[in-house]
Parts: sequence; C-alpha cells; structure tokens
Amino acid sequence: MQDPKPNHSEYIDQSEKPLTENEEDEEHDTNNLAEKYTNRTIYNPIFSTILEPFQWLQMLSSRLNPTFVLGVVLVYGLNQGFSWSLFKVVSDYYWKDVQKVQPSEVQLFIGLYYIPWVMKPVWGLLTDVFPVKGFRRRPYFILSGAAGALCALKVASGGGVAVALALGCLMGISAGVAMADVVIDACIARNSIEIRSLAADMQSLCGFCSSAGALVGYSTSGFFVHHIGPQAQAAQKIREAVNDMYKTLKFPQVWKPALYMYMSLALNISTHEGQFYWYTDPQAGPAFSQEFVGMIYAIGAMASIVGVVIYHKTLKDYPFRPVLFFVQLLFGISGMLDIVFIRRWNLALGIPDYYFIILEECISRIVSRIRWMPIMVLSSQLCPLGIEGTFFALLMCIDSLGALTSKSAGGILLHYLHVTRNDFKNLWVSVLIRNVLRILTLGLVFLVPNSDMYETLIPPNVVEKTKNVDHESLQMIPLNTNEKEET
Repeated sequence: MQDPKPNHSEYIDQSEKPLTENEEDEEHDTNNLAEKYTNRTIYNPIFSTILEPFQWLQMLSSRLNPTFVLGVVLVYGLNQGFSWSLFKVVSDYYWKDVQKVQPSEVQLFIGLYYIPWVMKPVWGLLTDVFPVKGFRRRPYFILSGAAGALCALKVASGGGVAVALALGCLMGISAGVAMADVVIDACIARNSIEIRSLAADMQSLCGFCSSAGALVGYSTSGFFVHHIGPQAQAAQKIREAVNDMYKTLKFPQVWKPALYMYMSLALNISTHEGQFYWYTDPQAGPAFSQEFVGMIYAIGAMASIVGVVIYHKTLKDYPFRPVLFFVQLLFGISGMLDIVFIRRWNLALGIPDYYFIILEECISRIVSRIRWMPIMVLSSQLCPLGIEGTFFALLMCIDSLGALTSKSAGGILLHYLHVTRNDFKNLWVSVLIRNVLRILTLGLVFLVPNSDMYETLIPPNVVEKTKNVDHESLQMIPLNTNEKEET
C-alpha cells in the first residue's frame, strides 16, 4: 500500500537546511510575516476566507523554506494520511473476511502494529548518528518506502498467507510509515525550537495534511476493499546521545508531561475492533456496507480538519494544562455517544443509524484532533537541540507505547467480556469502562505544565550544551570532508 518515493527526499533535503545569517537578519521576521498575514485587508469576506489558507501557506513558506512545507505535505498527507488510513480500513477487513479471526485477537494484532512506532528512538538514532554515504536522512527515507511496499505486495499477492506471516508484513508496513515519520519530525522539531512562534503553525500544517490525506484514503478505502479485496566511534556517539536523552528526561518539566502522554493514551482503552465487527454485522448490528464504512471514516477525516481549525484559530495561544483538561473532559463525555448507538437508543429518539454514526464520528474526530494538537506542540518544545530528532522520536515512542497499551488492553477486555464475531451482548460494557477511564485521566492533567508554546521548558544548560552541534550534521545533503572525518 505504501510505495517507495525516493523523490520525496529531495524535498526533505532542502527543508532541513538551517537558516543563514542573512535570512535571520531580514526585516520581515516571523512576527512581521505573521502580522502581515493576519492583518492583510481583503474586502470581500468570501474571497478572504478562500484566500486565507493560501496566505498562511505563503507565510510559512517564506519563513521556513517552501521545500520544508512541501515535505510536510508529502509525508503527513501522502504517507501518514492517505496510506495509513487506507491501511487501517483494508487491514480490518483483511482480518475479518480473509483470515476470519476473532475481534479480540484482531484487537491484539492491531496493538502490535505500534511496536515499530515504539522503536522510533532507534530510527531516530540511526538518522542522527549513522550517515550513509554522506546522507543522514535520505537513505532511511528511501528504505522506509521500500520496506513498506515490499510488505504490502506480499500480503496483496494472493494465496494463503499464514497469520503470523501476514501479521509480520502488516507490522512491516507500519514500520515503513514510522521511519518516514521520524525523518520529517526531526526537521519539525528543529524548526519548532529555532522559531517558537511558528511551532503551533507547523503542527497545524501537519494536522491539516494528515487529515486531508486521511480523507482521500478513507473515501477510497471502501471502493478498494469492495472491488479489489482486502562501529567504536559510532558507539561513543550513541552513548552520548542516550546520555543526553537520559539527562533531559530527568527534568520534571520533561518526564511529567511525558508520563501524562503515556497515561492519557494507555487509559483510553480501544474497543474499535469490537465496534467495527458490530456495525458491519447483518444480524446484531446496523450492517453498514463497505462503501459506507469508508464514507464514515472520510467524513471523520473532514471533521478532524475542523478540529485543527478550531485549535489553530482559538486555542493555540492558551496554556497547555487548561486546554487539555477541558478537551479530556469533553473526550470522556462524547464517548457516551457510542453507548447510545450500541444500545440503539438513537432509534428510540427517531435518529436513523446512518445519521447518528456520522454525527458520532464527527464529534469524536473533532475532539480527538483538538486533544492531539497541544500534545504535539508541547512535545516539540521538550526537545534539546542537537538530539532533537532522537528525542522527538523518543516522545513519539512514548505516545506509541501508550497506543500499544491501549490496543492490547482493549483486546484483553473484549476477550474477557466475551465479545466475539457473533456475540456483542457486552460490547456496551466495554465502551462504558473505556469512557470511565477517560474521565479518570483528568486526575493526571496536573502533570502537564501550565505554560504556553512561547515559554522555554527545558533548562538553558541543556540547550546550551547542544547548541554547538553542527547544523550540517543533521541534513540530508552530503557531509563535507571534515564532517565525514569526524563521523
């Protein structure tokens, strides 16, 4: 499902170049550009609304480099958005209709998809420490695409594939997406550190691209499923990088929000597979068609764009703690809509299944996206310069470890409550337990700093130690002679 895209690396190549002194001395600095962007006078309100996103992209391109913006669009839009959304729908139907396994088993398998994401610090170390023929990013970017494509071809080649082999291939696809994600996240982390006023804008761009790509992926997923089928010096550098990560993690300003990230995801146990089996079941559930399932997810992807807009327009300048508190509260309350749907109370209220599931999906996606945005912005502010690629990957590893715990716990819960392919009697109980845990997560919000994106969270001595790292050592361009000798 994920084809190798060697040309994409050219975009990442340019995007990772540090700003020159001339660029930093230009009068149209970030604040002036942002002010020009927000205060531009356009008298036609309709035209202004249409033109505003393009003005915003122009502002980002002027300050961050157009190839960086294009690289984010390609990686988050094509790789994470389109490919990953298509992968999720197709793999659900693959386990259900081809391998014919139980939903509790599928829930555990889905959790294993996150193992490559838990290993993101390893990918980060590879890109930060081991250049290949003078390149630090490009080879791994190409490798991720090739690995994902080969695994996808194996599963799609037809014939009987053992469950273990199929699971390994699907995990390989996940690994390809994860490795490409590390490459672009390193660029985003550095730019977020160096240009703090644009940190939220960069995450908004990622959110827009991911949601738009997911919209296309989910929109076409039903069609596809229905019509196609479901060394010593290097060791020293590694030790130094690991020590730097350990020192950074020891600061309360870092480990507390990292702990919250993990717990907020781990306690949000996933019951998705049980619900998916239920609403595609012709007897017990509403028996949604494959095309309609894809349409549901597509509409949800559109709704997630709304979530990004809401955060970008109204919430990005607020402190992290109150935003996460109220969003987490709304997250728990909105989850009760799943119980209403499973118990079919929507029919008693006169709301047809097709309308209610779309309403529920839109609310869920909007709230989830708003909940995700401040966590990503906060993560970018916790990375010390010099190991920003590795450390951001470590934080995303914690994120993925929480998702792995969530999926695994959900599988165990579905198995314990005996939710099977044909028995959904206790499905609503599992969703209720999930929602209660979401509410209980509010007790952990104190771990998040009560600061905004403009405040420095990492102690200056850590940043000062890593500021002397040569910017060129983090690029995808060939290293010069001196750098090659040093590495």
